[in-house]
Amino acid sequence: MVSNPPHLVYFADPMCSWCWGFAPVIDKIAQTYPDLAVRLVLGGLRPFTQTPMDDAQKATIRDHWRHVEEASGQPFDYTFFERDGFVYDTEPAARAVVAARRIDPARTFALKMRIARAFYAENRDVTQEPILIDLAGEVGLETNAFAFALTDDATREETLADFAVSQSSGVTGFPTLVAGPDPDHHDRYVAITIGYRPPEFVLPRVSGFLQGHKART
Repeated sequence: MVSNPPHLVYFADPMCSWCWGFAPVIDKIAQTYPDLAVRLVLGGLRPFTQTPMDDAQKATIRDHWRHVEEASGQPFDYTFFERDGFVYDTEPAARAVVAARRIDPARTFALKMRIARAFYAENRDVTQEPILIDLAGEVGLETNAFAFALTDDATREETLADFAVSQSSGVTGFPTLVAGPDPDHHDRYVAITIGYRPPEFVLPRVSGFLQGHKART
């Protein structure tokens, strides 16, 4: 019996544009390797931001979105930049994903993807808890239980723990996807990609890791 079977760890944030671009790659991995476990660690892109976006920040983020759109083909709703006073606080969305994980781990990725689509492609304000509760219902979570979990202190603490894991792991950008355990050094992980890469880059690296792991164990 393998005590620590091969798995992936995905460091991401539901309000990270490059993670939105990477969403089809994660879907492709799940389709190709349905039995391969993927652990999601919420990275904490801009948690607890309090200052509204100014014009310079909007221009910078708009450029990021265009680069992601060109690289990935993912849709973006640029009417987002017509908003005034938007505070780009990523903590509530990350906490929502953690709440989903606590209630029904099988729906964790579904809610992360739904929040990202709502933010990037539908111009919905996913910093607001009522919106997050609606989105949770759309992916099949019971909304009363989710609303309770979203504001529960244990969920807040678990969200902060995810942020801490990301920082202590030395992750400097999202998305980051690693595989483990390294068959030669069981306490280490192997980088699959640091930053966005298309599926034709990522899938062969996942395959290579799995083949190497099988050959050495």
